This record gives sequence, C-alpha cells and structure tokens, in this order.
Amino acid sequence: MIANNLEPAYPTHPGEVLKDEVKYRGISQRKLASEMGVPYTQLNEVLNAKRPLNTEFALLIEAVLDLPAEPLLKMQTRYNMLTVKRDKTFSKRLAKIRKIAAVF
Repeated sequence: MIANNLEPAYPTHPGEVLKDEVKYRGISQRKLASEMGVPYTQLNEVLNAKRPLNTEFALLIEAVLDLPAEPLLKMQTRYNMLTVKRDKTFSKRLAKIRKIAAVF
C-alpha cells in the first residue's frame, strides 16, 4: 500500500481546524461572526462541522483571520468525498449505475 493513498480513519472537516484556530487566538465566535458579517449560528455550525464551508465563507475567513481560503476549500472537498464514499446507500447506487454503464 502506498502511503499517499491512505485515507484517514475519519475525515477532517475544515470547521474543526478553524475552531482550533479561533480558540488559539482567543477570539469569541460572536465577535468573529460580527466581524465577518455573518450570523453567529452560521459560524458556529461551520466550526462544529454541521454546515459545509463554501467559497464565500472561506474568503471571509481569509479576510478576517488571514488564513488562505483555497486549502480550506480543498479540505472541505476532501471531507465531502470521503463522507460520500463511506455512505453505503450511495455506494450501492454507484455499483448499480456502473453495471448499467458497463453495457455502453
């Protein structure tokens, strides 16, 4: 097995990383949300991995915390891919489609 092809035991949502960063900097979530111009609940849901990080939100984070948006978005994409790949129902659906597509 090639080390670069290993998947983590569980995917890391970018909100988890951002939550640690916000805590490390000693910034309250309410103040950060206010500075970003977003509702507190939206920020809290992203930081607690209950809402995906979108491009606009990543750019707001970049502006207020000086963290590059692109790696955060890549992390979200990776999280999405791993989550969907591990979804048994979706995997069955893909397998069925692949069987049908093999005929073509």
